[in-house]
Amino acid sequence: MTSPAFGPIGMQIMPRQVALPPTLAPRLIDRAAAAAYACMSPNTFDQMVLDRLMPQPRVFPGTKRKAWDVRELDTAIDALPHHGEDADLVGSDVGWDDEHAA
Repeated sequence: MTSPAFGPIGMQIMPRQVALPPTLAPRLIDRAAAAAYACMSPNTFDQMVLDRLMPQPRVFPGTKRKAWDVRELDTAIDALPHHGEDADLVGSDVGWDDEHAA
């Protein structure tokens, strides 16, 4: 039996991430990683997804698995207001899905 691999901060790495070369970051990440990527708690991240300030997850057909696209997270994070900006004016009434729908 092999021992689990651990990342730089001691978190266990999933086998599919170990398969990637160290210079290639995963494109899709799970909820906890998406929240950490956006520098917030998973509960805050969930609320921001519900409020359409963060994107909906991608789904893997035929499974219950969901993951967030790092590129979509980058776009959503870029759209967040800066300190001192009126949060009501940033993004107006357009939710993440409406503005960035394909």
